[in-house]
Amino acid sequence: MMSAYEPIEFVVTPDITYVLIDHVEHSRHVYTDGRDWPKAIEPTWVGYSIGKWIDEDGDGRYDALEIESRGFKGPRAYDPSGLPLHEDNQSIFKERIWLDKADRDLLHDEITTIDHALTRPWTVTKNYRRNSYPQAEWREWICGENNPHVVIGGDNYFLSAEGLLMPARKGQAPPDLKYFKQTRRP
Repeated sequence: MMSAYEPIEFVVTPDITYVLIDHVEHSRHVYTDGRDWPKAIEPTWVGYSIGKWIDEDGDGRYDALEIESRGFKGPRAYDPSGLPLHEDNQSIFKERIWLDKADRDLLHDEITTIDHALTRPWTVTKNYRRNSYPQAEWREWICGENNPHVVIGGDNYFLSAEGLLMPARKGQAPPDLKYFKQTRRP
């Protein structure tokens, strides 16, 4: 989610830090109001995130944001390779986000993934360079537009380029078409 190949923007308020990510079409809500984890989390694609701001050098200014995220909806892939995360959806992601002290246009995000599909926690640091242009280009695109997937009776099907209803998975039964008007082809 934090792969910033499209614009990413942080909006900081007293109780929530919003992370706006163009390619995800959603915003992350990082609750920084001191709340505890809810007893039940409704799973979502972006998860549920609780964070806290840290003043590391005691100068009265926050230097880093530490975040823990849980409650993800599955199935999910670990990265673009398609490596799946565990089907139990119990992943925990811990992040530490901070601006580089030597280069204030460089943002670091250290991400640790804890998941039952992995043999041990895995940590990676992603670095983001601030766009010198003051107005980022936020493109408009919606996944629902030109979406070839059709759900009938709770089953997902695919509409081919020829306009034919196709199965979306191997061995899938055809849909029950009894409620559709049957037309005869010449």
